[in-house]
Order: sequence, then structure tokens, then C-alpha cells
Amino acid sequence: MAQKKKSYLRLLAPPDDLGGIMKKVRKLRLARVKNILTFAVLVLLIICGTWLLMTNQSYGRARTADQYPSNTSDSSGYRQFADGIVRYNRDGVTFLNKKNEEQWMQPTQLQNPVIVVKEDAFAVADNGGNNILVFSEEGLKGEIETALPVEKIAMSDQGIVSVVLRDENSPMIVTYDATGNVLAELQISPGQAGYPTAMEMSDDGNTLAVAYLSVSGTGMKSRLVYYDFGEAGQDKPDNVVFSAEYDDTVTGEIFFMGGGRSVAVGDHSFQIIRGTDAPEADKEIILDQEIQSVFHSDQYIGFILLNAQKSGYELRLYNRIGEQMVSRELPGKYANARIDGEEVILYDGSQCCIVTSTGIVKYEGELAVDALEMFPAFGLNRYYVMSVDELRVIYLTK
Repeated sequence: MAQKKKSYLRLLAPPDDLGGIMKKVRKLRLARVKNILTFAVLVLLIICGTWLLMTNQSYGRARTADQYPSNTSDSSGYRQFADGIVRYNRDGVTFLNKKNEEQWMQPTQLQNPVIVVKEDAFAVADNGGNNILVFSEEGLKGEIETALPVEKIAMSDQGIVSVVLRDENSPMIVTYDATGNVLAELQISPGQAGYPTAMEMSDDGNTLAVAYLSVSGTGMKSRLVYYDFGEAGQDKPDNVVFSAEYDDTVTGEIFFMGGGRSVAVGDHSFQIIRGTDAPEADKEIILDQEIQSVFHSDQYIGFILLNAQKSGYELRLYNRIGEQMVSRELPGKYANARIDGEEVILYDGSQCCIVTSTGIVKYEGELAVDALEMFPAFGLNRYYVMSVDELRVIYLTK
């Protein structure tokens, strides 16, 4: 039997202009993408604007967010390292997390402990003694016992240590690996080379920069020497890849920065050296004020200068190519200073001053505790403050 044809079913004719329909679909999709992108850009602008507003305005109070008490109240020293804090004193070296909880402790017998901190390693030496301990975040890497008293120390990220060993007649510069094996020795003749006044090692451990001071008649001069113990210095006499002399100058500090640059700081100027394998003198900047202290990061060089024209002090900040970024008057000298990111953090006892790399005084006032170490915490305008008996997290507010 034949089926009855259903009259409500119709075959749709193909569209006359399929290309026109597809063009409309693409137009709708493009409009939707534009709307999403516009919304995303607006959100990003709001976030960036809020961040810039919060990081570039001044605050009047420092409030406490968290407190982590300590079971010690001795005269320890503290330094930020890796994801925690190092506490060191005559009797031991302790690594604390950011809740002031002990992670490990290494007993020591050091009469005058001094510390050198790098990104991946740090060393604690007995200044005037014969012992150096090298640590990583996991604990002790090795111990070094020197034949002569330790006078100055420098180290690399890998834990390679160079020390000036004190000897009245002929001091030595000896380089050790983290376990105490001697890698290089430099015997110094003060009558010829001068006496070492500053020393620093590159992060890779290949380059050692040393400043020597010599006196001739009524004048004095500093001699800056770079030794390379890698391939670049193998065919050089005494591994010397750079040497320069500066009259009427005492070089008191040397440090390496990012971008393959290093800086030698004299008593009235600083010299920027470009390169490590084949260093070259790049720029000398004369300072018109007396240097009180110097500090640095990979990006910036900071000075606290005695303000000769006015009472008080001056904070001056340069980038690593020697351009002046900030000059601000300070009411006090501030015994401690550090550069962290785009901020200069100054503190002395309970007094604190935070200045941005654009010259804005972000905070100036009391911390309510005497700070032994201070550095940024996670979040905007938050900082860790280590005192004798507790670790605080503070935040800045209006």
C-alpha cells in the first residue's frame, strides 16, 4: 500500500548567497573578539593603575600584620637568604623560614663571625681566625681551615671562596672550593703591588677583582687588578686580564652587577668596568660629597653621602651604566641600606625610610621595633622586620 505523502514536509532550497552568510558570521565573531579584548585591556589598565597608585604614593603608618616570636634574645646577626633568614653568632648558624621556625642549625665556635651572602650560597667566616663555613639552603656544604688569619672574604654563587690571609710581611690571596681544596694562590708583595683593600668574585667564580693600595712619598694610589681563572686568563701572566691605576684614591669596595659590569668605589668617585673575560674601564663618576656608605643590586648603585652644603645626608641612586636616577635629602645617616627591586630600604634602629627608584619617599617613620634585618614580603607594601626576639610582617597604610 502506498504511503500518504506528508504535506507539511518541505525540502529547503539552498541559500542563494552562502558567501554573504559566512561574511556576516565572521563579522559577528570579530565583533565578539574586539569586545573581549577591549574588556581585557580595561581590566589590565585598572590593575596597572591601581598598582602604580599603591607603589608610587607616600604612606604614614606601618602596621603589624603578623608576629612570629623567637626563643632567642641574644646578639645574633641576621641576613635574608633564599626563601628564609640566616641567624648567625659565635655559637652557631641557623636557617629560619619566614615564620621564624628553625629549619636547621650548625654549631660553630667563631670569635668574630662575618657573613657573605650570594643567591645560592653563603659563607660565615671567623674574621681574624682560621675557619670558614660554606652553606647552601639545605645546610653545610663544607668547611675551610686557613693557615693564616682571615682578613677579607669573597665568594661565588657556587660556593667558591677567596680570602685575604693576614701576614705582616707578605699577605696571601687564596681561593678554595666549598670543601676546602685550594684552587689558586696569589702571593702579594706589598712593596710592589700594594696591600689589598677590597676584593670581590664574579658569580661564576672565574673572575676575582682586587684593589691594592700603595704609598709613594706623600702620595698614594689604588691599583685595580682582575684575575681570570677560566679560559680567558690561561694565557695571561699571573692570570691578569685587566689592570688600572688611580692616583690619590683609596678603593674601599668592589662588586659585580648585572649586564657584565662591575664597580670599584673609591673615597670620592666610582669606576664602572665593563666585561669579565676582557674587562675595560667604561666610565668614572666623580662624587661631590663624602661617601658614608654604598650598597647595590644588579640594576642600581646606591650611596648615602654627607651633605656638605646642608645639614643631614643625601641618598643618591645610579643605574648600572652610571646615570643618576635619584637624589634625595635624608634626615639621618641610616646604618643599614639595601636595594630590593625598585625600592631602596633604609633603616636604623626603629627608624625607617623607603624610597622608590623614581625618587618618591614611600615611607618615613617608626617601625615600633629595632630592626636587625628588613626586606619585602609577598604582597604590595608588605615587609619582614626581624628584631631581637621576633619576626614581624608589617604593611604600610595611610
